Amino acid sequence: PIGFEGHPLGTDELGRDMLSRLMVGARLSLFMGITPVILAFVVGSLIGITAGYAGGTLNTVMMRTIDVFYAFPSVLLAIALSGALGAGITNSLISLTIVFIPPIARVAESVTTQIRGRDFVDAARASGANAFTIVRVHVLGNVLGPIFVYATSLIAVAMILASGLSFLGLGVKPPEPEWGLMLNTLRTAIYVQPWIAALPGVMIFITSIAFNLLADGLRSAMEIKQ
Repeated sequence: PIGFEGHPLGTDELGRDMLSRLMVGARLSLFMGITPVILAFVVGSLIGITAGYAGGTLNTVMMRTIDVFYAFPSVLLAIALSGALGAGITNSLISLTIVFIPPIARVAESVTTQIRGRDFVDAARASGANAFTIVRVHVLGNVLGPIFVYATSLIAVAMILASGLSFLGLGVKPPEPEWGLMLNTLRTAIYVQPWIAALPGVMIFITSIAFNLLADGLRSAMEIKQ
């Protein structure tokens, strides 16, 4: 039941308007891409800044624990966590958040370690300021920018991973209009009208490119070098 009469982009396998489902699905797909990155940004920054400023044994313990997650590719880790927790929006968000905490924490630790050795931090420490004041006043303002830019570049990856989980049946459940889930349900139409089946994938591609360009623009505007 796939046709174009009265439907600019045709209908899906159940006769539902594709344009409407793509527009409504954009909300859920963006939510699944942005939310875990925001959560990982908060948690990862806290871990990385703490480890970077403290240094010594605490830094070693925290970062070696984070490094354990690098033994697993992000895709496999997301699939394993979602499979263990079960399908659903909440479990997918938890899985993706855990996946993105390690890279953000690593960037936060690296930037904080560089800032910790600057003269203005040494001067603040010599003046008697405590660690919390130094981090709040002198460190955060210098490290949050690079961390934020890096986190922005992860939104596109998060959207692709979230769509992949939904495609595999480990993410959003039907009948929610999520782009990855739509790719799965439209597989039966690929030999009949392949352009219909490709529309959710095209939307994922365009949105991912847009967020990558946004991250590049922020990096250029803030003059942050790789």
